[in-house]
This record gives sequence, C-alpha cells and structure tokens, in this order.
Amino acid sequence: MTDPVRDLTTLDEATARLLTVAGTLDDAALAEPSRLPGWTRGHLLSHLARNADALLNVVAGRPMYASAEARDADIEAGAGRPAETLAEDVRLSAARLATALSEVTDWEAVVELRNGVTDRLARVPFRRLVEVELHQVDLGAGRELEDLSPEFTDAENAFLADRFTGHPDVPPLLLRPAGSPALTSGRAPAPGEEPLTVTGAPADLLGWLAGRRAPAGLRTGGGPLPALPPL
Repeated sequence: MTDPVRDLTTLDEATARLLTVAGTLDDAALAEPSRLPGWTRGHLLSHLARNADALLNVVAGRPMYASAEARDADIEAGAGRPAETLAEDVRLSAARLATALSEVTDWEAVVELRNGVTDRLARVPFRRLVEVELHQVDLGAGRELEDLSPEFTDAENAFLADRFTGHPDVPPLLLRPAGSPALTSGRAPAPGEEPLTVTGAPADLLGWLAGRRAPAGLRTGGGPLPALPPL
C-alpha cells in the first residue's frame, strides 16, 4: 500500500544523502561520464533539479514539462554549470518540492505526469524517491543497487513489474527475488503457456528491470531471459 507520509520521510533521507554526495563532486568530477549513456554526472544533477520542479508543477496542477524538447534542453543547459551551482540547484529545487508535498491535503487526487500518464498524488513522493535513489547510483560515486534499502528495492521491483504487465513485447514472467514476495509481469499467457521464471537477488532483479546493468546474477527457467523494452 502506498503511504505518502512514510515516503516523504524516506525521500528526505535519500535527498540528504544525495546532497552530501553532490557536495563532494568538483567541476572535473561532474564533467566525467555517469553510468547513463550520453550523460555526465552534471547531466544527472541537472536532471534531478529539473525533475523536482517538474513534479512541483504536477502537484500544482500544471503540465509536468512544457514539452519533451524543453525538458531535454533544460537538462542540457544546466549540465555544465559549476559544481557549487549545480549542487545548490538540486538542494533548492528539492526543498521547493518538499514544501509543496508537505502542504498536500488530498492525496487521492489524480494528477497527470509525462506522456499523458496519470496517477494518484499519493504516488508522487515515491516517484521522486525513485529518481533520487536510482540516479545517485547512476552517478557512480560510491552507492550501488545493493546499498538501497530492502523496502525500497521491493517497492520499486513491484512498481516496475507492474509497468511491464500487459506489455505485448514482454513474455509472461514470474519474478522470484530471493527473500521477497514473488511478482508477475509481462503479457497474459496464451492457453497452456507457462510463464518464464526469473530468480535472483532483489538488487539484480532491480538492475535488470530498471535497465541499469546486465542481468548476470539472474537465473531463468522456461527459456532465455528476454531483453526488456525501454521504460
């Protein structure tokens, strides 16, 4: 069950960790490649700042981004700024969003995100938490998927499994993260078709579902592990 109050507390903690790391990165470090193809660490911090402002728009009932092109241009424009400026932008934008979320009175309101996607406002704190946690790993500055809390990893695996549920290009899946509840995903099985079973550590499963790393630690039963489409 979604608990936005709990997620806000967890988000505050994750943001504090992110700001600590951002404060250790100088201009040279931010110019280095991140773990996301085509993006430097500066791009990641610029994206995190603009994502906070975009979610602030969502909370206020405005379009998340003016356009996909404007989103990309804003990230690119901010990526090369000095380290101190980028870190301050991340801090201030996160604080603006935190203030807006602390004032929400109707968590059941339906809001619109990118590409026409809608969700309950109660899910916005978790969506922001995903951005902060995964992109801190993407920075390649010391935090790994294995360092994420079991609660977050389980919740994100469930969220991503749901994202791929019904996708025509994903075969029926039965996901078995070790020590965590089993999940189903992919398209509905045809009559007599058995789902492909995927077993492994929760962090390895998250790395595969989120497109973060090769699925070397996963085991399959019933066929080869499929390549997942982009999120």
